[in-house]
Amino acid sequence: MPWSNQSGGGGPWGQRGGSGGKSPWGSGGSQGNGNPPDLEDILRRGQDRLRDFIPGGSMGGKGLILLVLAVVAIWLLTGFYTVRPNEVGINMVFGRYSSTSGEGLRYNYPYPIGRVIKPTVTAQQRVEVGYRSTATGQGRARDVIEESLMLTGDENIVDIDFDAVWQINPARPQDYVFNLQNPDGTIKSVAESAMREVIGRRNIQAILTTEQASIAGEVRQIMQEALDAYGAGVLINVVQLQAARPPSEVQQAFFDVNAAQQDAVRVQNEALAYASRIVPEARGEASRIVQQAEAYREQSVADATGQAARFRQVYEEYRKAPDVSRERIFLETMERVFGGVDKIIVDQKGQGVVPFLPLNQMPQQQNNANNQGTTR
Repeated sequence: MPWSNQSGGGGPWGQRGGSGGKSPWGSGGSQGNGNPPDLEDILRRGQDRLRDFIPGGSMGGKGLILLVLAVVAIWLLTGFYTVRPNEVGINMVFGRYSSTSGEGLRYNYPYPIGRVIKPTVTAQQRVEVGYRSTATGQGRARDVIEESLMLTGDENIVDIDFDAVWQINPARPQDYVFNLQNPDGTIKSVAESAMREVIGRRNIQAILTTEQASIAGEVRQIMQEALDAYGAGVLINVVQLQAARPPSEVQQAFFDVNAAQQDAVRVQNEALAYASRIVPEARGEASRIVQQAEAYREQSVADATGQAARFRQVYEEYRKAPDVSRERIFLETMERVFGGVDKIIVDQKGQGVVPFLPLNQMPQQQNNANNQGTTR
């Protein structure tokens, strides 16, 4: 037996050998020749011990019933259990799900007929994909390349690290208990598959810049639909992108290409801005020139029309009085010719001009006097 040894050591009930070892039912549990104890002898000794607990020392029918009832009562009392506020009770009968119970003092069939599992439905669990955090939960201990490298829609590779925060669905905790053997592994596989599907439909530039929020929301929706189809009894609360970057091997080259693309976009924007400024100016200048030409044409036509009408009127007057008309035309012509010319009229029939009279300064003095009068 496992508790005996070759030196004759005692088993769990005492010493073996000539000192007379005892079985759990009394003395003489083994024969002197080392044979195992007789089963009938063990039962007889057990009955003797049980009689000691029965009043009167006899094992009557009434006493046996009372003993059985007491044992059954104690066994039934073991079916009471307490469900805490953050738990849900999953009741099973003969290993089959029977009902779900809320918080408080509850009852189910005792073991081995009944069994109760109390999962914590309010606890927020987190699954890390693409990396593993440190023991303190702060920062990244290492990257998991086989999980984080993903192919984009424009045939580039991007390195994605993200978290999926989940909890047990309080409405279907039995699905979580009976349908998921490895919850973390299943949720991680679903999360990675959903992220690869979403990343495969987008270009790398949008993934790295503007569409990270929409990516997280779409991944959460796909995960929830897949887990509901599996009957997992899990709620995906949020998906958080921790990092989205090119692979480290091509990171510098990617940044160079990105900078070149940004420079190209900047130059194009500057060209468009210059075109949007210079083209309206040219169109405005052309419109101004056309309007000036049209105005000059209208003015020239009007002047010519007026001159022709005036000539006809003068001609009609000239036909009526030629001498008077010639004199008037001469005077008007002389007035028009000499009206804007500085001149000095010297009467030669008189005494003459004083020799030191500054004739060349008189027009300038007259102009200064006129300007001063205009200013006042």
